[in-house]
Amino acid sequence: MLETLASVDWVNILLWILAVASIVIGVAGAVVPALPGIPMVFIGALIAAWIGDFEHITWVTLVILGVLTIIGLAVDWLAQTMGAQRAGATKYGIVGSMVGTILGLFMGIFGILFMPLIGAFVGEYIGQRDLRVATNVGWATWVGMLVGTALKLALSFMMIGIMCFALWF
Repeated sequence: MLETLASVDWVNILLWILAVASIVIGVAGAVVPALPGIPMVFIGALIAAWIGDFEHITWVTLVILGVLTIIGLAVDWLAQTMGAQRAGATKYGIVGSMVGTILGLFMGIFGILFMPLIGAFVGEYIGQRDLRVATNVGWATWVGMLVGTALKLALSFMMIGIMCFALWF
């Protein structure tokens, strides 16, 4: 029994656990704003490539995943900002959205989903004192956030699919 346990490559097992945990945190991070989403998926793939000496997950695969990571970071930033700006958001609305996002992290799923909208609305209302503009900015920010989240999830699963394909085929 002890000989069997001694022959197990515990370092590889721990590295695989770390790789899978990074990927799971990355997928969760595509939804939860405080977690680093797509970069964690990339880190998990990098660890998996390293474990296999870059034989299955090659540098070419990692470059493709790196490009998708950069696209994901751009989507994360652009979706919410563009949604707010198209509705005429000022810096007050954008700061309000950020404050709402941070506060929402402490309020569970409701806070994660709706506090950016409320924050953008409140920030814009403080800045312009126009209920109609504040409402438009709040909704546009929220829709931008939802679109960004959907795109980040899609990119995360695409990256996982590419990694799995490289591992198994």
